[in-house]
Amino acid sequence: MKKLFVMLAFIIASVSAMANDNTIDNKVLDAFKKDFATASQVEWTQSENLYRASFLYNNKFVSVYYDKEGQMIGLTRNISSIDLPVMLQKSLRGNYEKYWISDLFEVSNFDGTGYCVTLENGNNKIVLKSMNGEDWAQYQKSTKL
Repeated sequence: MKKLFVMLAFIIASVSAMANDNTIDNKVLDAFKKDFATASQVEWTQSENLYRASFLYNNKFVSVYYDKEGQMIGLTRNISSIDLPVMLQKSLRGNYEKYWISDLFEVSNFDGTGYCVTLENGNNKIVLKSMNGEDWAQYQKSTKL
């Protein structure tokens, strides 16, 4: 569970530099090609310790994260609010009815599945997270300028 939260925090907070296939370690490229042989429109970014490949796979936009050794850390994919577990949908409708969803994605790895949603209204922006379908917890809140 901790690894899933760490990955979620990295995804939300990171600013990565663009990379091309020539700067990606061969271990990572080989692992990606093995895991996602039919992927298309692949774009790489990297941070100090992680590589991210964003791509189209089975007609869905997906991002996968690898460490320097080519071990998959996890996956993210954009989803619709109707793809959330029903209790999380209900919680959003009941507690945040005056907000709209500006971003929503699912995070999966070997520890489980989590969700991250960005909600906005005219004045505020809130980022919520849910781990393994549990209730939402506030991750960030900011006032719009």
